[in-house]
Amino acid sequence: MNELLETARKLDGEDELRHFRDKFWIPPHGNGASQMYFCGHSLGLQPKVVESAMQEELRAWRELGVSGHFSGSPAWIDYSDRLKELLAGLTGAKPVDLAVMNTLTVNLHLMMVSFYRPEGRRRKILIEQHAFSSDRYAVESQLRYHGYNPAECLLQIEPESGGRIIEESRIESILQRHGEEIALVLWPGVQYASGQAFDLSRIAAAGHAAGARVGFDLAHSIGNMPLALHDSGCDFAAWCHYKYLNGGPGAVAGCFVHERHSRDESLPRFEGWWGNDLKSRFRMDPEFAAAPGAEAWVLSNPPILAMTPLRSSLELFHEAGMNRLRRKSRAMTAWLFDHIAAELGGLLEIITPSDPDRRGCQLSLCVREGREAGRRLFLHLEDRGIITDWREPDVIRIAPVPLYNRFEDCALLLGCVHDWAAGFRGAA
Repeated sequence: MNELLETARKLDGEDELRHFRDKFWIPPHGNGASQMYFCGHSLGLQPKVVESAMQEELRAWRELGVSGHFSGSPAWIDYSDRLKELLAGLTGAKPVDLAVMNTLTVNLHLMMVSFYRPEGRRRKILIEQHAFSSDRYAVESQLRYHGYNPAECLLQIEPESGGRIIEESRIESILQRHGEEIALVLWPGVQYASGQAFDLSRIAAAGHAAGARVGFDLAHSIGNMPLALHDSGCDFAAWCHYKYLNGGPGAVAGCFVHERHSRDESLPRFEGWWGNDLKSRFRMDPEFAAAPGAEAWVLSNPPILAMTPLRSSLELFHEAGMNRLRRKSRAMTAWLFDHIAAELGGLLEIITPSDPDRRGCQLSLCVREGREAGRRLFLHLEDRGIITDWREPDVIRIAPVPLYNRFEDCALLLGCVHDWAAGFRGAA
């Protein structure tokens, strides 16, 4: 263990991003030491600058009142512009094709209003069998809203027998065989339980070739892996900001609409006054004049106090650079992957792909002896200040986030698992 820690600390000393850890609050363990926090895939940590940024907006509200919409620094009416500029670099999109609004599931519903347009035999929605529950609920309720039975119109792709991974070739095969029945493909960028990353361009091309619209849920992709939404060709995407992007619990979410749809007047859309073009927004005309790009889907004025933590975090991402973050993520995740596979492979199964191009920083583990043993390991780690995440039925999710995690954290995690494994084997 001492040799492992020494190697990890040497790698941390060579890390050009190591100073970013000090820009975040690391929650304390019961003994006062910092936790080993591997849960950024569920809730990212708070940047230290958030408190002062929030105080600035509270001061503007206190001292400017309604005038803060037009005379603040930044003025609230323009507040989301900077967010979209920063998000453009993380999403591979143009700022005009982005909107910061609502929450993820709300945005998925708004997108399906526009892009799920069933007609004739083409009325099915294609998802993965183990989609995140909120996505499933949204899709099923959309089908029912249109008068369809989800049992007939929800088309699901399951992994190969006994596996956890869905190959893109399998998605393409389903689309080739059933394409004429599919109106919409809704797919994750990274599967939340397994950590598998998908080739979004390949899926979008297959969906469009089959005549379907294609949208992505990027909750576990944004801030985790570089994205190229515009070049992927997808019709829309939606995501949350409270995981890797550290926007705070229940943070305001994001949305992408490809520019080819920005002036498509045939698209139905739920509308609100903030989606009206800024040139006429405050004239309160009875006719809706859509703002350019994704802004047309925005319903209400920006929630400034909810956007402030996100802006603080996005500035840190801009400073660090997604390419540098990805390099560190690949190195740190591979280091942890290799040690688990070599030293603990008889006890732990890593269900996340071994290919670094097919995963982000998340590794999903299953204890080979079954669910109860897995729960005991999860609780063992938690008791020792190593915060991971449990997902039913049997998955421990670990995310070494490059902004604030260290190789040393990974070494301490490995040591704790080794200790538990020794006791577990002795008891057996």
